[in-house]
This record gives sequence, C-alpha cells and structure tokens, in this order.
Amino acid sequence: QVQLVESGGGLVQPGGSLRLSCAASGFTLDDDTIAWFRQAPGKEREGVSCISSGDGTTYYADSVKGRFTISRDKVKNTVYLQMNSLKPEDPAVYYCAVDRGRPEFRRDLWVVYEYAYWGQGPQVTVSS
Repeated sequence: QVQLVESGGGLVQPGGSLRLSCAASGFTLDDDTIAWFRQAPGKEREGVSCISSGDGTTYYADSVKGRFTISRDKVKNTVYLQMNSLKPEDPAVYYCAVDRGRPEFRRDLWVVYEYAYWGQGPQVTVSS
C-alpha cells in the first residue's frame, strides 16, 4: 500500500523551529519530485519547497527562503522540512506530496493535481 506518513507538527513560539518528516512506504523515492505544500484556513494550498529525490536539487518559495530547509534520507525513504525562525504567517496544515517519475522539476512546480500521493497533513501552529 502506497502511503506518505507525516510527523512533526505542533505548537511553537514565534522564532522557534520544527522539523516535519514525510516517510514513504509502498514505494521508493528514487526518481521523484517531493514537495511540501501548506494550507491555512480560508486560503489556497501553496507550495513551500520541493526536492528531487534523484540529484537532491531543491527549490524554495520566496516566503520561506533562508528559513526552511528541505532534505532527504534515501536509506530511510524519508523527506524532511526543517523550519526555523517561524513567523505568525507560517501556521497551516503542511502536506508532503510526491510527483512520481519526475526527477526534474516541472516548469510549474505547484500544480496540485500533478502530485499523485499526499500525506495526511500535520498542523503547524505559531503562537506566543
């Protein structure tokens, strides 16, 4: 059974850090694009970051550049999103998603329907 299991969400103070994990089961992340999206209440789902599981190329939305880091662990078949310097505008449900068989990024990275597999989406809350 193909699954993406996410963990690591929670409550953090402004300026704090969280690390999200996305573990794939039922398939190997080898030639795929893996992305993190987020969706806040009343807003559209937006792309945050993505990584090629092939060569490790990464991309970040301007809103998180310099604060978030995406990485992968091939042995654990897991992708991570390290989130530092969290801001009040970062709270959302964070989803990992996989565009299978796509080691090179599409011209438009954030087309939701191109991603066949989705995690369950842990909540990230930033509050003092």
